[in-house]
Formats: sequence, C-alpha cells, structure tokens
Amino acid sequence: MRRTNTFLLAGMILGAVIAFLVTTAEPYRQVITAAGPASGSSVLAASTDPGTPGASPKHSTGSAAPQQAAELPALVPQGHVSVVVYDRSTETTPVSLDAHRHYTSASLVKILIAFDALDRGTSPATVREMLSRSDDDTASKLWVSGGQTSIVRAAVPEMGLTETKPPRNPGRWGDTEITAADITRVYRYLMDKAPAEQRDTILRGLRGATENGADGFRQYFGIPDALGDAHWAVKQGWSCCNPGRILHTTGLVNDDRYIVTVLTENPRSVSYETASAQVTEVVKHLPGIR
Repeated sequence: MRRTNTFLLAGMILGAVIAFLVTTAEPYRQVITAAGPASGSSVLAASTDPGTPGASPKHSTGSAAPQQAAELPALVPQGHVSVVVYDRSTETTPVSLDAHRHYTSASLVKILIAFDALDRGTSPATVREMLSRSDDDTASKLWVSGGQTSIVRAAVPEMGLTETKPPRNPGRWGDTEITAADITRVYRYLMDKAPAEQRDTILRGLRGATENGADGFRQYFGIPDALGDAHWAVKQGWSCCNPGRILHTTGLVNDDRYIVTVLTENPRSVSYETASAQVTEVVKHLPGIR
C-alpha cells in the first residue's frame, strides 16, 4: 500500500508539472488560426507583429478578424495570397496571412529605388512621377544609376528587412524578392524613420497614383477600387510570368492609420482582369480598415 501511494503521488506531481509547462509556454503569444481552403496556409489574427523584427508581440482585440481573415485564401482559389494589416495607432497586427511567403516584387521595389534616388539628389518631381504612374523607364534609369542590386542591399539593414533579396539578374529590378512582412516594414520605415523631405515626396507620389500606369495598365485594383474615394496612398505591382501572374496592392489607408499589404500570385491561365478582381475582393474582406 505504501509503494502504491508513492507511485500515485509521483504521478500526480508529474502531471501537475506537465500541465504547468503547457499552460505557460509562449506566455506573450496568442494565435488564432484557421486553415486556408485553397493553399493550406494558416491565417493569424491577434498575432505577433510581422513588421517589426524582435519586437514584443502585441494583440488585437477585434473578435471578427479571425473569421473574416479565414475567408481570404478562398478569394484567390488558383493561386496564393499573403496579407498583413498593421494598425499604426495601436501598434498591432489585426490580420496576418502567410506574411513570410516570398514573391517577386514587380513595381513595389520602386519605393526602394525612390529612397535611393532621393539620397543621390534626384529631383523630387522625377521620383513622384515614377511612383504615381509606376513608370518603368524612369525606374530602370534610376536603378542603373543607383548601382542596381546595391539599392536593395543597402535598404535591407537601413529598414530592418529580414526577407528581402536582390534579383538574381541585376537587370531585372522587378524580380527583387519580397514578403508581406518586409513590405510592411518598408512602410513603417517611411512613416516613422525616413527623413521628412523624403517622406513627403514619396507620400505625394503614392497619394497621386494615376488610374492607369505609364504602360497603360489599370492600377486601381485592390485598395483604390475597394475603398473608392477614401483617403489612401498606394503603390501597386503587376508582372507576368516569372513564374506566375503577379498582382500586389499596398499602401496606407484611413488617414494613414493602417498599412495594408496584399501580395498575390496566380497561374498564367488566370487573366489580369480576374486576378485584379480577386485582389480587390481580398481588400474588401479586410476587417476594420475603412
């Protein structure tokens, strides 16, 4: 009987220790997950801020976010979608979906080109024009004069980017490798750390985005179409096909309170018209950004 009691007591103590370890693991992280029906990716809401390397996790209190975020992968049924919504006023990330999946940047790298060009004394008017019309010719000239891949390599430590890589072919700036988490960091650098003159020039370019880009492509998909006449500042990206059809919408909305990053990649068989509509629907489903 004494031996039985000893085993029973030891078992109770071991159980209590295991329960304590389970309940105290990751005490600062509360992750709400929902499986994505298309890609199998996880949706994180009220999760660690993916836009600040090494920052303490902060949480959102919106109960509707997980349910709405779980719907996002189904809106891009044949491809991939990554989303980060960062709330600058509360310093939280209410929506994060596949934030660390890698994409080619298309024209999003023009923000990095803009910073470098302004550092080198390029006319602010030239930079604004490149951004607002997403002008590839101007971007290519500034890319070459700025040292091509050195533009990206310099931006990585300056902006705290952890997943951005220069293109393998130095002549193809649109193949710069990015993630939604890192693009969010770029916007946070723009708003919180960039020199005031550079911030003003770049924001004026993003706020003045024209409906059609310099190449004639309609660039009001995503944030502009979803939010209409609401106050926004956007940089869009589109390209095909290395390897798939890329459409990105990114920017600041709701009086610059929210940073919204939506990156997508579809097979070539999905038309630009269909892919553009999908990106717009993703933005419409984002909770609380209006």
